[in-house]
Amino acid sequence: MKYRDKPSPQSDARQNPRTIALFGALALALLLIANGRNTIAVAAWFAPVLLLRFVRSLSPRLGLPIAWLVLTVAFLFQFRGMVPVPWVLFVTIAVLYGLAQTLPFAFDRVLACRIDGFSSTLVLPCSWVMTEYLVATLTPYGSWGSVAYSQYENLTLLQIVSVTGLYGVSFLIAWFAAVCNWAWELEFKWSDIRHGVAWAAAVVVAVVFFGGARLALAPPDHPTVRIASLSRPDIELIPDREVAERISNGTPTEEDFAEVQHRSRLINEDLMRRSEREALAGAEIVFWGEANAFVFKGDEQQLIDEGIELAREQGIYLGMGLGAWNAESASPLENTMVLITPSGEVAWTSLKAIPVPGAEAAMSAVDEGRVRMIETPFGRLSSVICFDMDFPGFLKQAGQLRTDLMLVPSNDWREIDPWHTEMARFRAIEQGFNMVRHASLGLSIATDYQGRVLSRMDHYTTTDHVMVSQVPTQGVDTVYSKIGDLFAWLSIVTLPVLAGPLRRRRSIKTT
Repeated sequence: MKYRDKPSPQSDARQNPRTIALFGALALALLLIANGRNTIAVAAWFAPVLLLRFVRSLSPRLGLPIAWLVLTVAFLFQFRGMVPVPWVLFVTIAVLYGLAQTLPFAFDRVLACRIDGFSSTLVLPCSWVMTEYLVATLTPYGSWGSVAYSQYENLTLLQIVSVTGLYGVSFLIAWFAAVCNWAWELEFKWSDIRHGVAWAAAVVVAVVFFGGARLALAPPDHPTVRIASLSRPDIELIPDREVAERISNGTPTEEDFAEVQHRSRLINEDLMRRSEREALAGAEIVFWGEANAFVFKGDEQQLIDEGIELAREQGIYLGMGLGAWNAESASPLENTMVLITPSGEVAWTSLKAIPVPGAEAAMSAVDEGRVRMIETPFGRLSSVICFDMDFPGFLKQAGQLRTDLMLVPSNDWREIDPWHTEMARFRAIEQGFNMVRHASLGLSIATDYQGRVLSRMDHYTTTDHVMVSQVPTQGVDTVYSKIGDLFAWLSIVTLPVLAGPLRRRRSIKTT
C-alpha cells in the first residue's frame, strides 16, 4: 500500500483559486517590507504565514517555483542598491538567495505535511535555521539576508542572540508561521489547538521574559571611556574617473601622482588636527573611519610616524584607518587599522579580513584573518573593519578573546544607511562586547553589550562628522560566545529526527 499525504481540513481541492492567489499577493506585498531597506518588523512575522499558506494550498510542482519567484522579487526590492555589483550580477544573487529561502518551504511541503501532530510545526523553523546557517558560513556575503536582522529595533527580543546567535530569532519567526498554519489547517478549533498554542506561547513568553530580565537586572554599570571617532573631510581624493583608471591600472602620470598626493595630504592633516582637538577635549581613544586616510605605499610610514607622535604627545590610543595603495602589488589596496598606544608603540597593523565581493575584493590585500586584542586601562580592546562584522563565525574570535571594547572603522553608502550599522549590533550582543562603529557615509553608533545605543551620528545629517561616545569599559561572557552555533546544529539535527517516524511509517504502509 503506497503512502499518501494525509488530507488537510483545507486541502487543495477545497481552496478557492482566488483565495490562493490572494495569499500569494499578500505574501509578496509583506515580503517587500519584511527585510532590507524599508523594513517593517511586524511584516517579517506575517509574510511567511501567508507564503506558507500559499505553498500548502498548491501542489509542490506549482507552489514551490512560484514561491521561488516571489522570494526572488522580494530580495531584489529589499536589497536594491545595497549590493555593490552590476545589475545583472545582482539579479543572479537574488535568484540564488530566493532559491535558498525557498528551501525551508520545500522541506515543509514535502515533510511536514506527512507528520501528524504539533511536531510537524518544527520542520519549517529547523530547515529555515539550517538554510540561514549554511548561507552565513558558505557564501561570500555572510549573514546578509537573515530575517533576524528585521527585528533590530526589538531590544528585548534580541537578547536571545546572546544564547542562540541570529538563529534563535529566525527560528521564532519561522515557527510562528508554522504554528499559525497548523492552527489554520485545524480550522482554529480551540479544543484541537490549545495545547500546541500553549507550548508556543510559553516559549515566546520565556524568550521575552529572559530579554526583559537581562536588560533590567544586568545592565552595564562599569566606568566608561570617552571615545571620539572621525570621518575624513569632504575633499575629493581622485580628480576624475580617468585619473582613477590610470591609478588602478598602475599607469599614473607624474601629474596624477602629485595631485592625488596633495589631496591626500590635505585629508590626512585634517584628520590629525581634529584628532588632536578631540584628545584635548578629553577623548582617551580616537579612531578614524575605514580607509579614511589614503596614502601611496611610499608615504605610509611617514603618516604612521605622525600618528605615533600625536598619540605619544596626547597620551591617547589612536586608531588610524588607512588605505595604502601599493602599485607594485597584484592586490594594491591595503585596507588597514593601525592602532597606536599612548606610549607610541604600534599595537597592530591589521588588514580588513573579508573584503566586499566585487571590485574591493579584487584589489584588496588580505592576511590570516585574525582578530587582535590588547589589554588597556579601559579593558580588552579589539578592532575589525566594516564588512568583517557581517560574519558571526569570524567574530567568535572576539568572544574567545573576551573583548570588552570593539572599534569598527567602516565606510558605507546611502542605500545601506542605517541597515548595515544595525546589523553590527547583533555581534555586540552575541559576543558580549561594547562597540563603536564609525561609518563614513553612513550611520555611526556606539552600543553597550546589550545593544543599547549610547550615541549615534548620521553622516548625511551632520557637518563635522565627529562622534563622541561614553562607552563601558567591561564586557560580559555570553552563552553564545561559549557554545557557538550549538542551537543551529540542534535545529539541523532535529530534521532527520522528525523524518525518522515518517520513514518507519512509510515502511509499515508499503509492506
